[in-house]
Amino acid sequence: MLRGVLCVSALCVWSSAARGRSDALELKDADFDYIAPEHETLLVKFYAPWCGHCKKLAPEFETAATRLKGTVTLAKVDCTTNTETCKRYGVTGYPTLKIFRNGQESSSYDGPRSAEGIVNLMKKLAGPDSVPLHSEHDLENFINNFDASIVGFFSGTDSSQVSEFLKGASLMRESFRFAHTTVLDKINRSLLLLCSFGLCPHLTKENKDSLRKRDLLTAYYDLDYLRNPKGSNYWRNRVLKVASKFSSQGLLYSVANRNYFLEELEDEFGLGSSDATELPFVTIRTRTGHKYTMREEFTRDGKSLENFLEDYFAGRLKRYIKSEPVPAKNNGAVKVVVADTFEEIANDPEKDVLIEFYAPWCGHCKKLEPKYTELGERLYSDPNIVIAKMDATANDIPQGYDVQGFPTIYFAAAGRKDEPKRYEGAREVKDFINFLKREASKPLVLNGVKEEL
Repeated sequence: MLRGVLCVSALCVWSSAARGRSDALELKDADFDYIAPEHETLLVKFYAPWCGHCKKLAPEFETAATRLKGTVTLAKVDCTTNTETCKRYGVTGYPTLKIFRNGQESSSYDGPRSAEGIVNLMKKLAGPDSVPLHSEHDLENFINNFDASIVGFFSGTDSSQVSEFLKGASLMRESFRFAHTTVLDKINRSLLLLCSFGLCPHLTKENKDSLRKRDLLTAYYDLDYLRNPKGSNYWRNRVLKVASKFSSQGLLYSVANRNYFLEELEDEFGLGSSDATELPFVTIRTRTGHKYTMREEFTRDGKSLENFLEDYFAGRLKRYIKSEPVPAKNNGAVKVVVADTFEEIANDPEKDVLIEFYAPWCGHCKKLEPKYTELGERLYSDPNIVIAKMDATANDIPQGYDVQGFPTIYFAAAGRKDEPKRYEGAREVKDFINFLKREASKPLVLNGVKEEL
């Protein structure tokens, strides 16, 4: 019996010792400059013992240090007692994580702070500057990862281009994943075509038409890969993290420089300079022209974007429609339609509707206006027909109406609103009346007098 108690006691002592041992180096002012250069890749946590965020990170960091042992070294510096080192590396908040290579500061660590996330990211950063790919299978595995990646295809390993590519990979490995291959003949070229955009491409004015052939989510922010590749990838990586959870839903994801699309954002989504913020604007534009905006602030943990996408795929989001204010009075001979009243007026199933899409600056529209008003006056007493107009520059054009120039006129018959007919005739009052006599569902009432069919 005594032996059993002794065995248990010994076990408890061993477990406590094991829990007290750390695989993360504890560096100090006195030895930082000597120990850091001994490690090719070193992740250093600068912390303060009293810091709540540091306490939360501590067990994750220790677990990651143990799992990465022999691959990447993790270290920590207590900034309350090692002020010289912390000051030298510009540490002003806690915890601050930095990556060092051979003793030289390489970059700040902006990745995940869970043990799993730290392990996965540091394994990538500890590998070669560029991963050699030997087969199509290698390529598929590489590009199936959702991080920003660059793949170089070369004719042979002795090419000077390979050398330059590897130099570039060394300089930019913090921002992109690199891979290279010399076996292009073994790569299925259709695979390269399939991955021409990737999961989260950079939307530009040059490629927007191609990308918008699919349902597309775009995060607009201060993106600039030339001047700030790391900062540009900060928000892209957060989009990617969330997008990976919905990758099978058929939605394409992209990022864009907000400044390049300001006019479009204001005109088509109601997001202008007055909404300026460092946080991204997020929109969805479907290939059929439906538009959605994320009104909740983009949170750095990506949760707001995840909620937005869950609502989108569940059909809970209300479409964004650009519309002028609804007129306070609308009793004229020609009804004014705005996007918010299009369903009520133009799609009224009980009425035939002739609607003109115009632009305020259009000379042809101005010339038509008195004739169109006269038409409305002559049919004002007809309870079955509506003469209407809509400013196509200030309102979204509904689906089913193709407006490429001004004025464009359509007839939507009662009971057949999904089949609007474009008016192609002359633009005199008598021409409109003759057209309506042929197309109207019921005999016209002109000037209070019912016309016979």
